[in-house]
Amino acid sequence: MIRTRFAPSPTGFMHIGGLRTALFCYLHAKKMGGKFILRIEDTDQSRFVEGAAEKIFETLKVAGLIYDEGPDVGGLYAPYTQSQRKELYLKHALELVAKGGAYYCDCKKTEEGEEAVVCACKGRQGEVDKAAPHVIRHATPAEGQTTFVDQVFGEITVENSEIDDQVLIKSDGMPTYNFANVVDDHAMAITHVMRGSEFLSSTPKHKLLYEAFGWGVPTFVHLPLIVRAGGGKLSKRDGDAYFEDYVGQGLLVEALVNFVALLGFAPSGEQEIFTLEELCQVFDIKGISKSPATFDMQKLRWMNGEYIKNMPLDKLMEVAKPYIDAAVKRDDIDKVALLDIVKSRIATLAEIPEMLDFIDVLPEYSTEIFINSKSKADEATAKNILTKILPKIEASKEGDDLYKILTDLAAEEGVKNPIVLWPVRCALAGKETSPGGASDLLKIFGKEESIKRIKAALEKLG
Repeated sequence: MIRTRFAPSPTGFMHIGGLRTALFCYLHAKKMGGKFILRIEDTDQSRFVEGAAEKIFETLKVAGLIYDEGPDVGGLYAPYTQSQRKELYLKHALELVAKGGAYYCDCKKTEEGEEAVVCACKGRQGEVDKAAPHVIRHATPAEGQTTFVDQVFGEITVENSEIDDQVLIKSDGMPTYNFANVVDDHAMAITHVMRGSEFLSSTPKHKLLYEAFGWGVPTFVHLPLIVRAGGGKLSKRDGDAYFEDYVGQGLLVEALVNFVALLGFAPSGEQEIFTLEELCQVFDIKGISKSPATFDMQKLRWMNGEYIKNMPLDKLMEVAKPYIDAAVKRDDIDKVALLDIVKSRIATLAEIPEMLDFIDVLPEYSTEIFINSKSKADEATAKNILTKILPKIEASKEGDDLYKILTDLAAEEGVKNPIVLWPVRCALAGKETSPGGASDLLKIFGKEESIKRIKAALEKLG
């Protein structure tokens, strides 16, 4: 059975690269009828951030990436956590020492604070004082080469002389990332190790450990870098590194997941909008590129806009309500109707407040907004239209076809519809651009507020 794992370190919020790795692991497992596993790699306690693991769980849950197994906690699966598996790593390290594949090392730290890479302990095991602070190192073969095949980057060969005797167990008894990673992947029967290409350089060390234990080597799938448009890594400073950053900018989770799935992966065909279930069906490791994937914000905005336009209104309202509430405090306005008007005109939910800033209070405006060179309308035309539409609005009844009232006036005046629609919309919105047409705004505001705003416009027009 195919088994993949997402193994983040709890050092902060979910990076977009981390989400992409988790997503690819999930998609491959589900495509092949396998298992997706979550493992928290927290052996480096100096980098641990309080609450970060919970953020990882929440992000995966929100994104729909539900892991399939782990320690049973009250009938629920908890993720595997390396700090709770300390004895397992020491057991395997001692096993490797007994085989001659690892050794104790009590070399002092260098002035830079790093463990000595070149040490003399390998040949003097009987002299190492194991009661004093020490580490356990892997006895890397001094000669020969290590070759592995990556499903994306192909065959890679490294001279063993270039691989140092890495530390397996640190002096505090905790395993290093590289050692715990290999032990856990073997213990959890991981068949496909999918991770960022920055781990390519560590893979020869990992393969040597598998071979030293006599374990089977998993399939390696290293994912391409994600870079900003114009080059450079995504960065926290620029607000483009973390999943939460984009959600906070009014991007839908579904759109983010869809977009991230296409960073470095190209499905066959022209389709770009996919549900998570559809992504599970079309995902194929063969479609992963080794070239850096560009994070194109314009494309993400386009995709998000498509999701907003096509999402059921009730579901969209659940996520858009805070943005509408920030702009509209009145309780006599149908906010669902407002959302229905703006949904086809926005790329992100964060654009809603500015778009609706005229709803509560009519903004101060110049009569120049009534001038429209395209329809050849001017202030005098606007005054004439508003004067004639006002009594028609006053005489209207609930349920009347407001658009027909407007177009009937255009027919009476012998002018094209925009000559009537433009000044009415400007009078209601107090700005040249607004969501919805004149009839939409008449319906939103209702008879009383619409009459009030048209009268205010006529006062301005003199």
